[in-house]
Amino acid sequence: MPRRILFEACVESTELAIAAEKGGADRIELCADLDIGGVTPPQPMIAETRRLLTIPIHVLIRPRGGDFCYSNEEFELMKSGVLFAKKAGANGIVVGILNQDKTVDVERTRILTELARPMSVTFHRAFDETPDPYRALQDIIGMGIERLLTSGQKPAAEEGVSLIRELIQRSADRLKVMPGGGVKEINALEIIDETGASELHGSLRSGGGYLTAEEYSERVRRFVGILP
Repeated sequence: MPRRILFEACVESTELAIAAEKGGADRIELCADLDIGGVTPPQPMIAETRRLLTIPIHVLIRPRGGDFCYSNEEFELMKSGVLFAKKAGANGIVVGILNQDKTVDVERTRILTELARPMSVTFHRAFDETPDPYRALQDIIGMGIERLLTSGQKPAAEEGVSLIRELIQRSADRLKVMPGGGVKEINALEIIDETGASELHGSLRSGGGYLTAEEYSERVRRFVGILP
């Protein structure tokens, strides 16, 4: 019987993307510099990862760490990143732009969303900084974005389950709400049960330390093995 819950592995190298696929991940979010929250990966990494993997790959479009308000120059870099991801054959992008007041920058996010088509679009955890999550949810749905990655506006998804559950209920079939942030083997089932989520996102890097590709593949295998 196939798994009901989809797992997206967040990785920062082609080697770990391959390992995640071998371990049973359903989709990859490809980025660089996870220690600062992730930025757009180098173009050669995007192209090589797409060439070597068969599962879907979503590319993070974020020019730097820090806040989610971007200059005109940074926005141009983001547009170039979207176009390269599309050219390389990526299946989706992961984006999020906020205004100075931390509301969703609908105008510029919409431009990236339309530029990305026919790729899938995920709005990332910039959402967790918005002052009104329900308004932000409607803004994101209104742009036709397929997916929202969120920890429920808490440091970790395990703590934000009540908001995540409400977001899932409010979005119904218009948007996938995917819990992410501190998702691991010991809390995954609780997060699923408390929220009703059908997708989970995680790097599975908790505990620190360097993981070889073989170790990471085994960690992913154990994780997906517990999913319903």
